[in-house]
Amino acid sequence: MMLSRAKPAVGSELQPGDKNKKKGKIVPKLDELLTQRDFTGAITLLEVFKLVNQQEGCNPDVLVNLACTFFFLGMYKEAEEAANKAPKSRLQNRLLFHLAHKFNDEKKLMVFHQNLQDIIEDQLSLASIHYMRSHYQEAIDIYKRILLENRDFLALNVYVALCYYKLDYYDVSQEVLAVYLQQVPDSTIALNLKACNHFRLYNGKAAEAELKSLMDSASSSFDFAKELIKHNLVVFRGGEGALQVLPPLIDVIPEARLNLVIYYLRQDDVQEAFNLIKDIEPSTPQEYILKGVVNAALGQELGSRDHLKIAQQFFQLVGGSASECDTIPGRQCMASCFFLLRQFDDVLIYLNSIKSYFYSDDSFNFNYAQAKAAAGNYKEAEEAFLLIQSEKLKNDYIYLSWLARCYIMNKKPRMAWELYLKLETSGESFSLLQLIANDCYKMGQFYYAAKAFDILERLDPSPEYWEGKRGACVGIFQMILAGREPKETLREVLNLLRSTGSTQVEYIIRIMKKWGKDNRVPV
Repeated sequence: MMLSRAKPAVGSELQPGDKNKKKGKIVPKLDELLTQRDFTGAITLLEVFKLVNQQEGCNPDVLVNLACTFFFLGMYKEAEEAANKAPKSRLQNRLLFHLAHKFNDEKKLMVFHQNLQDIIEDQLSLASIHYMRSHYQEAIDIYKRILLENRDFLALNVYVALCYYKLDYYDVSQEVLAVYLQQVPDSTIALNLKACNHFRLYNGKAAEAELKSLMDSASSSFDFAKELIKHNLVVFRGGEGALQVLPPLIDVIPEARLNLVIYYLRQDDVQEAFNLIKDIEPSTPQEYILKGVVNAALGQELGSRDHLKIAQQFFQLVGGSASECDTIPGRQCMASCFFLLRQFDDVLIYLNSIKSYFYSDDSFNFNYAQAKAAAGNYKEAEEAFLLIQSEKLKNDYIYLSWLARCYIMNKKPRMAWELYLKLETSGESFSLLQLIANDCYKMGQFYYAAKAFDILERLDPSPEYWEGKRGACVGIFQMILAGREPKETLREVLNLLRSTGSTQVEYIIRIMKKWGKDNRVPV
């Protein structure tokens, strides 16, 4: 539930003895205001009751009700003060239990936890704390146990569905959610969750279609739903409108800040993403993961080992935790941790375990292909690289260089050469040319090694490139002599050698020409 950020009307001039001067106006009851989520109205009413509380014979529940209202308004310090003044009760203990969680006070949390009893209200409070601490399976167990004895508690199906959603079991979440929606088809929370499941299972368009009824029917009494819908539509539309919608919601919807960080990452604005998340003390797996991703991206961009170390630690913390180690994000985190440590065999253990979920995911295939190539499995690496559809990734130098290496290692040097020919002259094309020249030479693919070294020598007349070209040309000549290369290739080899001004070249050319003449090869 989203909490209002409006402040209560503390210090109202209304006195308990004042009479309603407007004839016929009825003062609303507290439970009516709470049902309508009018917490400002509720706290105004309770402020009046607080004055009444000082009078003899006042109902002792007033202070704990006041504390609950403060809590719903997000005023946790005021809630704790009021709760501590209230008489001891089960409601008071539950409220203090939740406040201890809000304040990250583990000692107090355990004290109030021990006071919980095996009654529905206490167990529901315990389940909610499990949920907020990402202990989703524990929360599911409590909800299911209560549902077994109370089939009419339909709303618990929504809570169970939400837990399954958090565990990435989107299809199971849908099945459980359907039980509730059959009875309450216009539920804002349930329809929103259904849309989120559709987003995960299918795509943004399917999710947006599920939200249409919500957009058409969201009432003024559920203003929070409108903000939630705006936020989710940005996500469903791949970040469209992010800069207009998300910034005002950062302090209203917790995920808004995280999704804005994701937007900046997708725009390659890593520094802005870092600025937005650097002061967040992560408390959920999602926050740890995102902070890890941002630090990894910034570390790679700046060449900062410190940022990369922080990223590796965050990934390891999530992937090694009891609650996340068997989830898909948890395994991705361990893969990322080992990737940064350059332990690629370990990377593949984790990526292989979740590969079936990401067959058409470009980012997954990009990382999977790099890990396969780094581990020396070039055949499968090439297959994974060629699954990638994103033009942005396919134009990335890392993609081009790894794919070129895979082609060479898989005895397809011509395809690596074609990758180079498609590039415009730049620092990246020069680096790719060096890779092709050296890798082809190592693999005995001397024809393309010679062509690459020839261009490198033209661009930079370095002795190193001449030596590489000379060795490659001699290698081709040896292959011609062994019958492993067409004799006609000799003419091209001689042309490559003639473009060099080295004094050694005439001697090599003379030997090759003599052999060509003796074997009736036109040169």
